[in-house]
Amino acid sequence: MVGKIGRLRSMARSLAYAAWAAAAFLALPGAGAAQELVMGLGGAVTSIDPHFHNLAPNNGVAANIFDRLVHQDENQRLIPGLATEWQAIDDTTWEFKLRKDVRFHDGSPFDAEDVVATIRRVPRVPNSPSSFAISTRAIAETIVVDSHTIRFRTSKPYPLLPNDLSTVNIISRKAGEAATGDFNQGRAAIGTGPFKLIEFVPGDRVVLQRNDAYWGGAVPWSRVTIKTIANPSARTAALVAGDVQIIDQVSTADVPRIKSNPQIAISKTTSNRLIYLALDQNREQSPFVTDKQGALLPNNPFKNRKVRMALSRAINRDAIAQRIFDGEAIPAGGLLPTGFFGTSEKLKPDTFDPEIARKLLAEAGYPNGFAMTIHGPNDRYPEDEKVLQAIGPMFSRVGIDTRVVTLPWANFVTQASAPNYAYSLMLVGWGAGTGEVSSPLRSLLASVNKDSGMGASNRGRYSNPQLDEQLSKALATVDDVARAKLLAEASETAMGDVGLIPLYYQVNLWAHRRGIQYAPRADEYTLAFFVRPTK
Repeated sequence: MVGKIGRLRSMARSLAYAAWAAAAFLALPGAGAAQELVMGLGGAVTSIDPHFHNLAPNNGVAANIFDRLVHQDENQRLIPGLATEWQAIDDTTWEFKLRKDVRFHDGSPFDAEDVVATIRRVPRVPNSPSSFAISTRAIAETIVVDSHTIRFRTSKPYPLLPNDLSTVNIISRKAGEAATGDFNQGRAAIGTGPFKLIEFVPGDRVVLQRNDAYWGGAVPWSRVTIKTIANPSARTAALVAGDVQIIDQVSTADVPRIKSNPQIAISKTTSNRLIYLALDQNREQSPFVTDKQGALLPNNPFKNRKVRMALSRAINRDAIAQRIFDGEAIPAGGLLPTGFFGTSEKLKPDTFDPEIARKLLAEAGYPNGFAMTIHGPNDRYPEDEKVLQAIGPMFSRVGIDTRVVTLPWANFVTQASAPNYAYSLMLVGWGAGTGEVSSPLRSLLASVNKDSGMGASNRGRYSNPQLDEQLSKALATVDDVARAKLLAEASETAMGDVGLIPLYYQVNLWAHRRGIQYAPRADEYTLAFFVRPTK
């Protein structure tokens, strides 16, 4: 029965892919014509290595160069990629049929050995600040059946393997031992995707060239330049001037100006990205938490649940959503907006209540508060610096003297991802790559375990054995309804313990010149092959 259901589902996925491919490629006017596309994106790309840093700007660029066994459409539904179909042939074995007649950019044929090399490499990338090992951790054994059939055995039932593999980019076996620098310099950046890498200048641009032999069909752009434009106003100005044809992370302050321009259109959708505060919950003393005279506190207050609750109650999420984002943000009480798989309807945003916050601080042993520094980026997420500058005074009003420090993303993430996680309290974001709540639970809140890949982006080193047990049970549950219930319960445990402080869900906004269109994506990626000319 498992195999029959799997085959029926994969047939449906194949039909869905055919429709998607037709819409994305075949309906394009002059699909093979020589056209250039220039995109202005807010997030800086830190690496071309598709296995080095699980970061949205990196993943978006990688999707243009590499393919995955399983792709996701704009709504994060699974569709065929380098695998044409997949099925569970027993409780612990998944079989994937690989696409034939696919070639890498260097002309070498794609087959099962490239998949083997990829799965082997993912957990072994040195110094990864946010590893993709969480997406391959369930694989206990990889079996090559033939050149275009591969099986993965798991140690226990694991229904999420196709979801997980939709986040893992397949590299050539020739690059199986390549260093991250080899990818950044282009030597190892050999994919099967619609574009080839021509140039990568960190912090500035990525230049791509069309792969005329792409298995998915012709793409309209002969050359794509992805410019990093961190400042939102500068992105909008570049679009208005015609220097770029599409921008992401549109500032809500610029929306009226954009809407008044007949040459520009806006696309938007609710994001899977949560913006949240991560708190140091591991160290006995935290480096940026002091008394009001500046002396380091002997005990880390963030280890106290009531302090974490007080911080959450001190934040006016509605004011942030309305005043900073003009309503284009959704106050958050959980890890994903309602409607995504495994979310709990019980999780609502904490009500803003300074009096309760002060009471909780007193009960926790801090009737006079304390002092701290909150860190965050100033060029990564829409209005990130404004949000931080709004939150700082909210904390100060309940007795926590708060200093706000913002840095360019490249500098911030280096420290935030360091082994000693340099900050005490930081603003960061997480987009659920698999479109379900298991993604942030596994990455952000599960106890850090390098062997399993769990907690790969757990920047505060939060650890809760009850949550770990609930999550482990959910991930081994095949029945979708039962798994959704277990994930919801795990989310309730994590949020009840204030494992992190959710702030809001982004609304993804793109603006583009008339003459092109873009299907807005919940995962916020701006993919060159999803940008297409209008008829």
